Amino acid sequence: MRVLAAMSGGVDSAVAAARAVDAGHDVVGVHLALNRNPGTLRTGARGCCTIEDSMDARRAATRLGIPFYVWDFSERFKADVMDDFVAEYAAGRTPNPCMRCNERIKFAALLEKALALGFDAVATGHYADIVTVTGRDGAEHRELHRAADWAKDQSYVLGVLTGEQLAHAMFPLGATPSKAEVRAEAAARGLTVAQKPDSHDICFIPDGDTRGFLAGRVGAVDGPIVDRDGRRLGTHAGAAAFTVGQRKGLNIGFPTDDGQPRFVLEVRPVSNEVVVGPREALAVTELAGSRYSWAGLDPVASGIADAAATPFACEVQVRAHADPVAATASLVAGELVISLDAALLGVAPGQTAVLYVGTRVLGQCTIDRTVSAVPART
Repeated sequence: MRVLAAMSGGVDSAVAAARAVDAGHDVVGVHLALNRNPGTLRTGARGCCTIEDSMDARRAATRLGIPFYVWDFSERFKADVMDDFVAEYAAGRTPNPCMRCNERIKFAALLEKALALGFDAVATGHYADIVTVTGRDGAEHRELHRAADWAKDQSYVLGVLTGEQLAHAMFPLGATPSKAEVRAEAAARGLTVAQKPDSHDICFIPDGDTRGFLAGRVGAVDGPIVDRDGRRLGTHAGAAAFTVGQRKGLNIGFPTDDGQPRFVLEVRPVSNEVVVGPREALAVTELAGSRYSWAGLDPVASGIADAAATPFACEVQVRAHADPVAATASLVAGELVISLDAALLGVAPGQTAVLYVGTRVLGQCTIDRTVSAVPART
């Protein structure tokens, strides 16, 4: 099988490529140049798109004896990930750029080009697993599952993948018991990235200053900070810099009547208001979104639900490293509606809710709205 190995320059993607070679596949390595003005060196463990990363990927490919190329996807990345990130914050939502990158770059733009060039699959260093099952139709289908090492599991950020994309995806690290084993294997193979730090944070904001990044693109106009009853408590220097659940940086200047801290409950870009309130008001009992997809067979075809509108039991995860919460989900009037068995704190529109049934990723939705467990006073 012809396999295109996406090589970021890190240890995970290097070992994933090596395992694809060991499996007897015809492997070609590719590094995606996503930044129009890449830095020469990484800043600690921040970022993953520097010139250094490209060179690390090339050295790994040379060590493995496979062809290696650098593909410039910077224009597509800016339009589909960076611009989307800015637009979402400008609309008062909190996006997950890693989800958009997997959805629109690694398993859309990259996979599309790979298939056009005659490759059968794209291999990445994600910690997730693919299981082949027989559906109700008697045909074989692929499901996305959690990795063996739940501490490193990355199935959440892959929840946006469709059945067609899963059919051409390979995750060679999915069954690996631990990251330590991957590093040991890299060292044994003579890969220089064996002890390279993991990348984290937003790759296109390597200094970690999200507020500064947004201020230069969305703008920062002073506006009111209000409570749930609409009473003005203070002034902010730009609503886009705030996200639901935030506590620091409000600078209201005086405590609540009960002396408890306030948290951001809502960002209203049209009125340029930031709504704050007590911690308990962050609790939500329902999530809903109209932009949803299924990672393989949908609930009906999987036998999980009798009909699209029939509620079914599942678990939902709203952050990459959050614990899943028991829930009931169904399709109602074009929305995927998720009712939580236990309230979640600080869930913002724009985040991604990924549904699980056991270890299987069933699908996901971008959260459009939430229902608070503590309604505002009227």
